[in-house]
Amino acid sequence: MVLAEGEGYRIEFKEQLSNLDKEFVGFANASGGFIFLGIADDKSVKGFDITNKVKSQIQDIARNCDPPVQILFEEFQNILIVEVREGTDKPYRCTSGFYNRTGPNAQKMNRDEILEFVKSEGKVRFDELIKRDFSADDFDETKFDQFLRKAGISRVMETTSMLRNLHAAEIQQSQCFYYNTAVLFFSRNLADHYFHTCVTCAIYKGVDKVTVLDRKDFNRDIVESIDEAVLYLKQHLKVRYEFDGSPARREIPEIPYEALREAIINAVIHRDYFEKGANVMIEIYDDRVEITSPGGLPKGLKVEDFGKVSLLRNPNIANLMQRIEYIEKMGTGVMRMQKLLAEAGLEPLKYEFSGFVRAVFRRFPVTEQVTEQVTEQATEQATEQVGGEKLHAILDFCSEARSREEIQVFLGLKHREHFRAEILAPLLKAGLLVPTIPDKQNSPKQKYITVRSLWNE
Repeated sequence: MVLAEGEGYRIEFKEQLSNLDKEFVGFANASGGFIFLGIADDKSVKGFDITNKVKSQIQDIARNCDPPVQILFEEFQNILIVEVREGTDKPYRCTSGFYNRTGPNAQKMNRDEILEFVKSEGKVRFDELIKRDFSADDFDETKFDQFLRKAGISRVMETTSMLRNLHAAEIQQSQCFYYNTAVLFFSRNLADHYFHTCVTCAIYKGVDKVTVLDRKDFNRDIVESIDEAVLYLKQHLKVRYEFDGSPARREIPEIPYEALREAIINAVIHRDYFEKGANVMIEIYDDRVEITSPGGLPKGLKVEDFGKVSLLRNPNIANLMQRIEYIEKMGTGVMRMQKLLAEAGLEPLKYEFSGFVRAVFRRFPVTEQVTEQVTEQATEQATEQVGGEKLHAILDFCSEARSREEIQVFLGLKHREHFRAEILAPLLKAGLLVPTIPDKQNSPKQKYITVRSLWNE
């Protein structure tokens, strides 16, 4: 059977022990394989003198690889079969270099191939690498202070020492060297250092990518990118309201915001940052929302274990996200999202795997009639208080985020309190405008934007 098939990805024929170390590391760096000692390349059986001394010699060759290669022996008549196990501590090398199995041959890897192999095996992590051209001038102390407050960490030492303790930097000869973790979280402007770290949001007409209706890129830092992406979805997905006779009403998004936020956070944390040709993508179609993370599953995580086992590609990023409570217990996010969707009566979240990890949320089937009813209920009171023409003008003006001052100037109003009470408050209460910083209503950076899902449907 083996003779009929000949040499291949996991089969090697050899007459002698020459270059056996190359074959060992080639198989160990690939998927393992079998070496048949005593068979020539032309498949003719030459036989092999099998002795304990020869076996010991072969074991020495395997042990002298770096790290040592695990092998097993099996005899078949006058053929010695050496099984080489796939390595668990890749990459492996011999005295002449690093080899990998390519088809029926062990091919020597060049410098770039070695680097790519090491990265693919998770031996080098993007978030643990020093960013040599990132200096203190690029570091935003305000963002760092905001992080510490969110994480409940007191400032008990200087910034560089705290960064070192957070595994975001290291100190060498009194000089601070920032890891990519610090660059991603605390850059004054992340886009100045990496262009592929942005989160891209897009809306398409219909169910394919033929017509792009809107697109936004967020890339100031990864925390802000997450927040901006969530806000973008809130602005563009449909919302319905339930009224029970009380002044308060219940807002029900077509897809639970908590589930969408969890998926975005997962995409940002677990993406392959070595892949510089792709961004995290959040795409809105008529029938679904797709959140795509570049890089596929990390090495060692099987598809059947996804959502059950936590295996981190970027542990430093995950650690900082956990400190500010953007993620909870590791390995529970997928189950939490599925529970939220089930409680909302929606289809289960679907994942697709290739060179990317894609989360697919099915959209809530809101009919035009229902949307018109929702819009009418939401705007009726606001129209009475603000006035129809003025309401249309404000919502159109706020299709881009605007500050209170900008809206007042647009309307030609000077009295702040009158504007707040008679115009801004009714629009916020009706859900026609939303604040861009919802957890800090009085922030000096606060702006307001139209909820497009309720306007111009």
